[in-house]
Formats: sequence, structure tokens, C-alpha cells
Amino acid sequence: MKQENRAKLGIITGSGPEAGVDMWQKILFANKQMMQEAFQGDLDAPTVSIISEPQLGLSMELEKNDAIVWEKLARVAQQLDSQVDYYAIACNTLNYYQPQLEALGLNATLVSFGDVLKKKIVTEGLTKVALLGSDSVTNLGIWSPYRVLKEMVEIEVPKADSGLHQLIYDVKTYGGERVDIVQRFTKLVDELDADVVLLACTELPLIQIQTHKQLIDVTELVAKELATLSLI
Repeated sequence: MKQENRAKLGIITGSGPEAGVDMWQKILFANKQMMQEAFQGDLDAPTVSIISEPQLGLSMELEKNDAIVWEKLARVAQQLDSQVDYYAIACNTLNYYQPQLEALGLNATLVSFGDVLKKKIVTEGLTKVALLGSDSVTNLGIWSPYRVLKEMVEIEVPKADSGLHQLIYDVKTYGGERVDIVQRFTKLVDELDADVVLLACTELPLIQIQTHKQLIDVTELVAKELATLSLI
């Protein structure tokens, strides 16, 4: 496919910025896998525009920062709109704003974490999953972009004293390679009853752990969807 005929992709990041880099890498990997022997190098990569807005990091406490987070997100989405055909937000929590973003009437289409994950659940026939993410995601209340999943599948969430929210903060600060972070996350995952675990925070796939459970990286699912759309 000639580059000028390919759909252009966008990534909104900042919560945290490493999550945007991770999504971009996963888009590039998926693109190579899909093109197989047709992939010959740089000219066969998709066009990707990335905007990183640090204040989107306030989404970790979304209930307290709704107004400023939405203001920044809407502005960035409008800025990106003229550059891309499809875009995603490299943050599970910020996908809460899917209805508001779609109401802006942008030309670019949002590829939401929630829609891609629902497709995965249906395709694989999943009946029970564990959901790991920030507090606003895992409480499955009005601030969670995944609250609709309760109608599709049995959902296990971590215990209130699991320390997951702080663990996510620590990954943002220190990275996912630190030994104590890997150990804490491994223990948390091992204590879950569910065999399928949704990594519903873009920081969590940055922690490399060994487990017998099936870990579903939602960022990776979205990256594959974006790569597919760029080739249509």
C-alpha cells in the first residue's frame, strides 16, 4: 500500500508520557506483523502524530480534576484532528471521556479502549476477568470507562488495600523495572481468583512479571486495531 493511501494515526498521551511511547512501539510492531514479507523498512511504517500534554496526568485523581482534564483533553483532540484519521488516548482512565469527545464532531475517529476490549471479550467468549487499573477505573462507578462491562462479564477487582493505585504512581516515578515494583505487582496478580487479567492502566504493561495467568494488555489491543485501520 502506498503511504499516501494509508490512514494517518494519532496518539494523545501525557498520563503518562511513557504510555504514549509504549503504544507507538506496539503500533509499529503490529504493523510489521500484519504486513509480513511486504514490510521493507521505514517507508512501510504508518504515519503517527503524537501530542503529549503533561496536565493529563491529573487524571489519576479524575473526580477532583474533571474540569481541567477535560479542557486539556478537548484542546489536544481538536489540535490533533486536522492531522489524523484515527486516534487513541494512551490512558485507560481518560477513555471515560469517549462520549464527550465524540460529541465534539471531529473528523478523526476515536479508537476507544472500551470498544476494543468489548470486542475482545465477545470474540474470546470470556466469562470472568480481573480488572486492574487506577481507583476510578476499578471501582466501576460513573468515572470508570469500563462500567458497562459489568453487563457482559463477571469482573473481579483488587482488594481495597491492595496498593494498586500507589503502585501505578510508583511506576510513573521510578519505571516498571524496579525490583520491589515487580514483586508487589506479581504478588497482587497471583492473589487474584480470575485466570484472565485485564491490564487496564497503561503503566501496568511496563512491569514485566512471570505468571501463569493470561494477561491482556489493553494498550496492545488498541495498537493492533490502529495498525489494522491504517492498512484498510
